[in-house]
Amino acid sequence: MAAQDLELVGLVVATGDRHAFGVLVERYQILVRAMLTRMTGNHALADDLAQDAFIKAYRKIGTFTGQGSFKSWLCRIAYTEFLQAARKRKSAEAAMERYKAHEEVETRETNWDTGDAMDLDRALAQLSEVERTVIVLCFSSGMSHPEAAAVTGLPLGTVKSHIMRGKAKMRALLEDKEAVKA
Repeated sequence: MAAQDLELVGLVVATGDRHAFGVLVERYQILVRAMLTRMTGNHALADDLAQDAFIKAYRKIGTFTGQGSFKSWLCRIAYTEFLQAARKRKSAEAAMERYKAHEEVETRETNWDTGDAMDLDRALAQLSEVERTVIVLCFSSGMSHPEAAAVTGLPLGTVKSHIMRGKAKMRALLEDKEAVKA
């Protein structure tokens, strides 16, 4: 698929072929939106950021050098859009607070055994921004650790450390939840 991405990118760069870029958008829009939804906890904001990321990618497609995958390059743009939006709102924590403010989510009884997505999102909300980001990139978006490092600009070892700590925190949340039920 990487060769096909490079061919499509080449068409867009050489001829401005919007259809070729549309194919790239169709190929990666679910991935980008899911990644941003998990990072922001807000579907509408994630859709806005994804749209901004694709517009920026189209405008800057000539800067794609072919080093690494197009997916990583695109996710890096989406991640940058996320960071810029978070800075405009003063911090990523403010976005998570709006997400947590929904009283029914906060007071709802949950069942970890069912794999409820709301439980996963609540657990992700307990992580630091960096831990949440690399876990979303690797486990929700299917990226490798090197790809997540490329997207975030963090060293590979740092990415692995954040993943390990984030997984440990989530495991502890699961165990606490199970202990309460027993």
